[in-house]
Amino acid sequence: MIPRYDVAVIGAGFAGLTAAVSLAERGARVLVLEARPQLGGRATAFRDRATGELVDNGQHVLFGCYRETLAFLQRIGAEGHVRRQPALELVCYDTARRRSVLRCPNLVPPLHLLAGILAWRAIPLGERLRAVRVMPAIVSARRQVQARGAVQVAAGLTVQEWLDEHRQGRVLQAWLWHPLAVAALNQLPEHAAADAFVRVLAEMFAPDRQAASIVLPTRPLHEMYAEPARCYVCDRGGDVRTSALARVTVARGAVAGVDVRGERVDVRRVIAAVPWFGLRTLFTEPPSELTELLAAAARMASMPIVTVNLWYDRPVMEGAFAGLPGRTMQWVFDKRVAFGGSSSHLSLVSSGAAEIVRMSNDELAAIAAHEVEASLPAARGVWPVRSTVIREKHATFSLAPGQPARPGNRTAVSGLVLAGDWTATGLPATIEGAVVSGLRAAAAVALDA
Repeated sequence: MIPRYDVAVIGAGFAGLTAAVSLAERGARVLVLEARPQLGGRATAFRDRATGELVDNGQHVLFGCYRETLAFLQRIGAEGHVRRQPALELVCYDTARRRSVLRCPNLVPPLHLLAGILAWRAIPLGERLRAVRVMPAIVSARRQVQARGAVQVAAGLTVQEWLDEHRQGRVLQAWLWHPLAVAALNQLPEHAAADAFVRVLAEMFAPDRQAASIVLPTRPLHEMYAEPARCYVCDRGGDVRTSALARVTVARGAVAGVDVRGERVDVRRVIAAVPWFGLRTLFTEPPSELTELLAAAARMASMPIVTVNLWYDRPVMEGAFAGLPGRTMQWVFDKRVAFGGSSSHLSLVSSGAAEIVRMSNDELAAIAAHEVEASLPAARGVWPVRSTVIREKHATFSLAPGQPARPGNRTAVSGLVLAGDWTATGLPATIEGAVVSGLRAAAAVALDA
């Protein structure tokens, strides 16, 4: 018999580990169960068989407005594992290898963004001037978030329709609004709902100038946060287990325990911190109380992300990251800058990648290599010596209008609480959304204590 715990947390990604840390901080004895051999969930790393290097399963980016995430990292002693811009600075390369930078000056937000756009010579002057039309909408959305934690946008309106409604120019859309939308929502602007994007803008261009600044991990993802969180929980009497496939037993409408590979855990409170597509697998026999929830989760569509890693025998990139507007791979990151090393390991990301996710590894690597060679001045005529491709077919849930409503943390089963970026946080499928959900799940468990 496994020793008694106050709470079992199933899933050790950002949501589950945030919940576990929050409960451990309050004195609860927590058992974290992760089915995979390594912590981190959809934000983890693996060891490349050829180079021996730890490679993230996809490039994850934080923003300065991720207040709960940054507070979580500080709580577990991992605040030094990220690097934060003083203010938003976005480097882009056009198809002629010309480098352009959007810099936000020291002004009150969102005026700093407007001033940066007005000075951004890569954008036609007329389009820069039209950027002023979107600023009142950002200010209004910010006030709505402060007043009621949500934004009001016409039902069914897509990001593209919202941008067109505010008469944003095509070049500015391609260079700024579309990359931001795809990065935050993992969905093409013509498909994603506008309310999620407007909420992102409200958070990014809040009164804090650093809210829109980009924050990059300086360590592989599981080392960045998952291992420090494990130490935090274990130091407070808890336990964190990997390769621990768990099943929840429900009797008479309440949690009756958890089975971990045939071993019984006598626990009456469970936080299910698994993705929407994994919820059904937590039960050998799904309880009738969860019929509607499980059916809605099964109807939630998934959106993929494709990441291509390219290794070069020399440095080929200036800076830690850059945007590649109009390309298949929207962003390129040089892991050398973050992790150290003398040669370049580039990580190229294609979000909302439904159109390319079924391509072969060779095809995807060729697209990425050609886009690097045609975009970065130092990569002219230079080709990678190695490549790997990572497909996250269920990277995020779809934000298209008409998708099932996202559930709250509490369920119809007593003692069972949900956590995950897919729950009703009001945020898209971001790290911040996962952390917020974990905090809310921990609070729900504490209230039921």
